[in-house]
Amino acid sequence: MTWIGRCAVDLKPDFIIHLGDHFDMPSLNTWSKSIEVEGKRVIEDLESGKKSLAKLLAPIDDYNKGKKNKFLPGKHFLMGNHEERLFRYIKENPCLEGVFSEQSFGLDGWSVHKFLETFQIKGIWFSHYFVNPNSSRPWAGTAHSKLKNIGLSFVMGHQQGLDLAVRALPNGKQQRGLVAGSCYLHRENYRTPQGKESFQGIIILNDVRDSTYDLMELSLRYLKRKFG
Repeated sequence: MTWIGRCAVDLKPDFIIHLGDHFDMPSLNTWSKSIEVEGKRVIEDLESGKKSLAKLLAPIDDYNKGKKNKFLPGKHFLMGNHEERLFRYIKENPCLEGVFSEQSFGLDGWSVHKFLETFQIKGIWFSHYFVNPNSSRPWAGTAHSKLKNIGLSFVMGHQQGLDLAVRALPNGKQQRGLVAGSCYLHRENYRTPQGKESFQGIIILNDVRDSTYDLMELSLRYLKRKFG
């Protein structure tokens, strides 16, 4: 997260967009066996995520100290299905209302978008993932099939790795689909030996205009070499 923060200071983007699932919330993982969540605590999950975000923002805060022209990017945080675990748990246990809430994530200064809420910047639509409006289930398949179904240039997280799609329209315009859902140093065991090698890093959208952009991929390997 520190490397990414230093990269943001170096490139000074207009926006920083976090696609969600930052707060993994393993203590509330209903897919895990009881022994796997033994000893895990909601408070510790939240504190870990907040400390991580602080590492992302620290280089920006340090850069701005004493400067007249400060670097103040717009910051968007998209709630993912892992953050949604907390809200679902509160609904199932109403006695926790007022104990935990959106404020528990410590996202002051971020524009927070609820799970599956969409927003757009210059014709690029963002969400943690996109769903079939008739079934509320995520669109499956590759980025190409998602782009065909969504019908708009989109960026989403949620899925591991990196998947890209470009579609030229008859009016001379271009649409792009981008799936970028992994930015961490470890390897998930559930992905098996055949699925452990995938893109881990951040994506820069340069010269965003009219539903398209120039794409720049920065892997964590590169960020470590340059900003570590």
